[in-house]
Amino acid sequence: MKITQKNADDLTLVVTLNIQKEDYTEKRKKILNDFKRKADIKGFRKGMAPASLIEKMHGRQALLDAVNGLISDGLNNYITENKLNIIGEPLPNENDQKPIDWENDTEFEVSFDLALAPKVEIALSAEDKIVYYDVEVKDEDIAKHKSNLLRQYGSLANTDKVEEDDFIIADLIQDETRIEGTYITLRSIAVVEIKNSFIGKSAGDEITVDVNKAFENETDRAALLKIKKEELNSINPVYNIVIKEVKRFAEAEENQELYNKIFGADTVNSPEEFNAKISEKIAAEYTQESDYRFMLDTREALIEKAAIVLPENFLKRWLFTANDGKFTMEEIEKDFALFLKDFRWQMIRGFITKEQKLQVTREHLLEHAKKIASYQFAMYGLNNAPQEQIAHYAESLLSNEKEGRRIYEKVEEDLVVEYVKSVVTLDRKSISIEKLHELTN
Repeated sequence: MKITQKNADDLTLVVTLNIQKEDYTEKRKKILNDFKRKADIKGFRKGMAPASLIEKMHGRQALLDAVNGLISDGLNNYITENKLNIIGEPLPNENDQKPIDWENDTEFEVSFDLALAPKVEIALSAEDKIVYYDVEVKDEDIAKHKSNLLRQYGSLANTDKVEEDDFIIADLIQDETRIEGTYITLRSIAVVEIKNSFIGKSAGDEITVDVNKAFENETDRAALLKIKKEELNSINPVYNIVIKEVKRFAEAEENQELYNKIFGADTVNSPEEFNAKISEKIAAEYTQESDYRFMLDTREALIEKAAIVLPENFLKRWLFTANDGKFTMEEIEKDFALFLKDFRWQMIRGFITKEQKLQVTREHLLEHAKKIASYQFAMYGLNNAPQEQIAHYAESLLSNEKEGRRIYEKVEEDLVVEYVKSVVTLDRKSISIEKLHELTN
């Protein structure tokens, strides 16, 4: 088999494989023998059908399998032996490929386009400047965060008279029917006049209400009446509502019990320490947002500095082929600029990781997975989940192929950005959190 190559341009090659009859004869013969050995044809014992019949039945398939096997092996070996650093996968050439007549041809010539990975060269120093935004924690930030915490850990407490945002525990009475201890949220009452009829009432007061008008949402109404939604159409909607208790949401009281709930036992022991801890927490959150913005700016700066030229036409064809036509060329064109940016950033990350010998360790991966686990537990109100529970969930994230890959890529990116941060000059600028959000979003 003869293999030749020519440059289509600086980044793409056309590799042509010329396959002679002697290249595939033995391989084709072996494939036919396999067909014969497995053939179970009526009138012949298994494996004993004449070669002429096997040739007639499977000759073309054997030729296809033999030649395609030679093409695959030949192309892969050529890439390896010539140390070609390609991107994507080889694609059938659309210009040089000659038509193949599988019925009559005995020699075959196939051509493939290969895209070469461009060389990445990027040297960083203190002469390179990248903006880093510092966000100051203001008193109003602390006050707002504290108010949110007090509400988050607040509770319902009994009160005397009903106000607009209160909650009511009541009995609903209709002739001999009595629905006891049902729960009413004033905000869920759709009709203003009906809602206002509750304002100022106290435990023991009665109000006559058409529940169909007051509670438009069928799910809420069924829950109120403690019946199934399917039964709503069969009831008389007018009930006497007897108020049993009036409850109002109250912010948590700032005390040692609250400090322990939020931060763990004896971590915070005074209002001053509480404010300091909140300030520390906000500063950490703001630092995360500043670091995220720095990562975006670093990516843009390094992509521009590296100025990597890519074989764009080839990559569009490769994306179309690799996705089995799931996306049209028009759809690929629409998002292609974002794809190129991500592709270039991956190449730069890989270059810096290799050049600076940055290593993603299991400790790095586990630490990041624990952060994800802690965040997800906090989303469900578990701010102080046990460490063993966090560690167990982190391990499950790492064992998931998709999540594990995502974590690996994020850790690698963090290591690269941290390296960049240590080398370049940070052009520090003060900014409000609102302005930073605008920049990031």
